[in-house]
Amino acid sequence: MDRRKSLQVLTLGTLGGAAIFNACKPGEEKGEAANQSVADGYTLDRQPEELEAYDKIVSETFFTEHEMATITVLSDIIIPKDEVSGSASDAKVPEFIEFIVKDMPSHQVPMRGGLRWIDRHAFKKHGKNFSACNEQERIGIVDEIAYPAKAKPEVAQGVAFFSLMRNLTASGFYTSQIGVKDIGYMGNQPNQWNGVPDEVLKQYNVAYTEKENKECVKYS
Repeated sequence: MDRRKSLQVLTLGTLGGAAIFNACKPGEEKGEAANQSVADGYTLDRQPEELEAYDKIVSETFFTEHEMATITVLSDIIIPKDEVSGSASDAKVPEFIEFIVKDMPSHQVPMRGGLRWIDRHAFKKHGKNFSACNEQERIGIVDEIAYPAKAKPEVAQGVAFFSLMRNLTASGFYTSQIGVKDIGYMGNQPNQWNGVPDEVLKQYNVAYTEKENKECVKYS
């Protein structure tokens, strides 16, 4: 699957989907620790109870080793490595997803159920779990569930799971250092003022003083 095409499908097909991780579902309190995964060890402006919640989350394990392997395969299908940047797994998206489902427990059943569904579906088609399939077999399965408008009714559960998986992958990747570089985001940059153009200064018959040129105007 071409990476740029997959990202286009991701953006058009699930526009705004990542926003679900910035808002709480009814009855679910959003953990402040969710942002902690972006920069592990970051403690600035964190309250003791927030750090305690974070420590509790990272001390627990939700997904099995096999489930994590499947998540890794799927995330790299959604955002594979290319000439611009690394893959989803390079950006530690599987670890991000492990964190999120513990911080937002409402994702646990859909994710675990979806992982079981895709393994059963792969076994029916190819006699083996999804992660054990070859690349062509994996892409064939993903193609069945990646496009909701084209998907058959019998794979509706797989479609719902893949949509969640895609949203989580995008959220994890684009809040990572690799993802930020991938889109070319530079962040806040200091401005450099080159001063009023010479023609404007001449028009008003003014000029910079030696002090202004030395201390205020920064010429590139």
